[in-house]
Amino acid sequence: MKQKFDVTGMTCSACSAHVEKSVGKLEGIASVNVNLLQNSMTVEYDETALNTEDIIHAVESGGYGAALQGAKTAAAEAAAPRNVAAEEMAHMKKRLIASFCFLIPLFYISMGHMLGAPLPPILLGHENMMIFALTQLILTTPVLIINKKYFTAGFKALKNRAPNMDSLIALGASASYIYSIFAIYAMAYYMGRGNLPHAHHYGMELYFESAAMILTLITVGKYMETRSKGKTSEAISKLMDLAPKTATVLRNGTEEEIPVEQVVAGDTVIVRPGQSIPVDGRVTEGFSAVDESAITGESIPVEKQPGDTVIGATVNKSGFFKMEATRVGSDTTLSQIITLVEEAGASKAPIAKLADKVSGVFVPVVIGIAIVSAVIWLIIGQPFAFALSIGIAVLVISCPCALGLATPTAIMVGTGKGAEYGILVKSAESLEIAHQINTVVLDKTGTLTEGQPIVTDVLPAPGVLRNPFLRAAASLEALSEHPLAQAVVHFAKEKEIALEAAQNLQATAGQGIEADVSGKRVIGGNRKMMEERKIPLTDFQQIAEKLAEEGKTPLFFAEDGKLLGILALADTLKPTSKAAVDAFHEMGIDVVMLTGDHQRTADAIAKKLGIQAVAEVLPQDKEQEVRRLQEAGKKVAMIGDGINDAPALTRADVGIAIGAGTDVAMESADIILMKSDLLDAVTAVQLSHATIRNIKQNLFWAFFYNSLGIPLAAGVFYHALQWKLNPMFAAAAMSFSSAFVVGNALRLKLFRPKIGGVLQKEAPEQEMIENNTNITHKEAHQMKKTLKIEGMMCNHCTGRVEKALNDMDGVSATVSLEGKSAEVTLSKEITDEALVKAVTDAGYEVVDIQG
Repeated sequence: MKQKFDVTGMTCSACSAHVEKSVGKLEGIASVNVNLLQNSMTVEYDETALNTEDIIHAVESGGYGAALQGAKTAAAEAAAPRNVAAEEMAHMKKRLIASFCFLIPLFYISMGHMLGAPLPPILLGHENMMIFALTQLILTTPVLIINKKYFTAGFKALKNRAPNMDSLIALGASASYIYSIFAIYAMAYYMGRGNLPHAHHYGMELYFESAAMILTLITVGKYMETRSKGKTSEAISKLMDLAPKTATVLRNGTEEEIPVEQVVAGDTVIVRPGQSIPVDGRVTEGFSAVDESAITGESIPVEKQPGDTVIGATVNKSGFFKMEATRVGSDTTLSQIITLVEEAGASKAPIAKLADKVSGVFVPVVIGIAIVSAVIWLIIGQPFAFALSIGIAVLVISCPCALGLATPTAIMVGTGKGAEYGILVKSAESLEIAHQINTVVLDKTGTLTEGQPIVTDVLPAPGVLRNPFLRAAASLEALSEHPLAQAVVHFAKEKEIALEAAQNLQATAGQGIEADVSGKRVIGGNRKMMEERKIPLTDFQQIAEKLAEEGKTPLFFAEDGKLLGILALADTLKPTSKAAVDAFHEMGIDVVMLTGDHQRTADAIAKKLGIQAVAEVLPQDKEQEVRRLQEAGKKVAMIGDGINDAPALTRADVGIAIGAGTDVAMESADIILMKSDLLDAVTAVQLSHATIRNIKQNLFWAFFYNSLGIPLAAGVFYHALQWKLNPMFAAAAMSFSSAFVVGNALRLKLFRPKIGGVLQKEAPEQEMIENNTNITHKEAHQMKKTLKIEGMMCNHCTGRVEKALNDMDGVSATVSLEGKSAEVTLSKEITDEALVKAVTDAGYEVVDIQG
């Protein structure tokens, strides 16, 4: 069983390592993964061996709090929803302001006279040294009380023999404060006995400002860190904000507006223009264009009609429609995307395990180094105050935070950036492995190609007109359900060719079909069918062979024993396939295509793309091909549609499911691409490279900082260079280290893919959508419309209409004389009336506008 828990009280990677260790020791635990960034823990366990209470008890016994995620008490349910992160940041801000209110006067009093700043006479002179010391004590004590969290958490962790970053801060600040109080007692002792030189000596041994400065600077760092960590999870927040709050449903014949949580599968949901779609479903009535950019990244609205699926949280741009709810609650596409992004951000990459191991022993080692350093300086004759400041500096400068934040911040930002591009990464491990890929295996159909055949060539026989040929061929094929037949019919309808009724259908297995069309016997099929019917092919036999070499399927058609011509069909390459393959090659990645097609067809496509092809491969054999490449020492990514490619996707080092659409929960894939665009696979690999590079930079900085900072604080360079680190500067450096690591991770937000050496555009912006409120979702970049125009008789006419439309700002038009239409692409909002006026002024009549 797999469950997620909220964990409280963790402040650094040593804490998360201890929680992981405490739970991992329980019998029946299969895996445990603690995420410091999200304050969460994912546990996979045998529910027959232990239960959630046992797991929570193990966390609590380690000195931390835990609760099952999603579990709510009656009081919590009644209360208004809380933003815990925002509350924590607000509380920390108050602590910070209060700390500075006492620190600033304290720092002025304790250090101002060294800088020549004027002090009140009551604080100057030997006779006032006790007032000087007590004033510092009075100003320091509130700072310790305000920041008591470090002491309670730090000493509690020490008590549980699991020291963490708070333990280091608590020990350092306590040592400064306690020694300063000792100095006040020593001053009082010597003043009472008239020994002013000794009293003055201890008056110079006060470290109150160090204690207050350490706590305040650490709080500054924590506040900056909390703000930065909030930004790393912005992608999840944006996704959550997309979800509409209410839905309009039709129940018992009446419309009801209800909270979206109350929508159940089977409900009839009403969606009006401008509203966001509340849940996943299927259109039952009406037509519309839906902006799916927030989910799929596709900027152009998608036309919807009865029978089409719609995705929750997308925006209905134009028409009114009714839909049947099919997926609600946690089953919706948006909910599954959020879950995937959260799980990816919470998971650990293999590179993070090194940091975890180091963090587990880091704090005890640092405490040991601090004690040993102080003792050594005492042994070699330095005063106690000198040795104490050395020990405090070592405690304070050491930063397990930087180690703990190095990986999860980069993973969180990287997976969030992927989600903006419609790339869902299931785990940090797959994101890390993706940067090692040196071979990409591609499924052909639906991945490289459109996945459905289209007519590419129309070749009428000598003396046969094009349109009558298409009419006869399409009328015959209309009787067949074969994909090639449907492609022919679709092509004829696009050309506005009216079909005729066909009768007496007769099919010949493996060859083709024949029927009576307008009293004539029409035959359509392969070359074998024509040869058996003794139909002369003349030069068309060579033409057919050439088409086949190009990867196309030639269909022969004859009428009453006479050849009408050839229609060539092919599953054409997607527009971005060539660019994607070239981008893989630029990264030094080999590309291999697997297909069940004949070798000739595969070779034709492979030649166009410049890749290797393995043909006549059955779906079940694709997994063996991936294994063969792995055995040859390759790191393999498999890109497929995730259905019959599932075994190969699972076998590959990284499985990438392309064009997942609404099926985002495919278990076989490690990375899911929401769009059917191979360029997104390139983006995923480039994002992996950027994320891992960022993690390595963070880890290098964290290790470099500690390896340099600890010796400096311990006084290693004191004799040679007179370098001695003041505890206050050590605290500032420690805060800077954490802020630097988080800030570096946030640079990933600037990531943009590079295709053909050119940086691409930013990911489509995901703006917040509120149902029935102020909808701020951006307009789609383009809108396409078709104008049906009467009166055009020649190419001069089409030229005039084309010029009239293209002269309009934001309009790009292509006019067809044959279709008596204009295909218009709008880059900004333009009314139908304005388009009609432009055509009318040119002397022609618009009879219909579609789209």
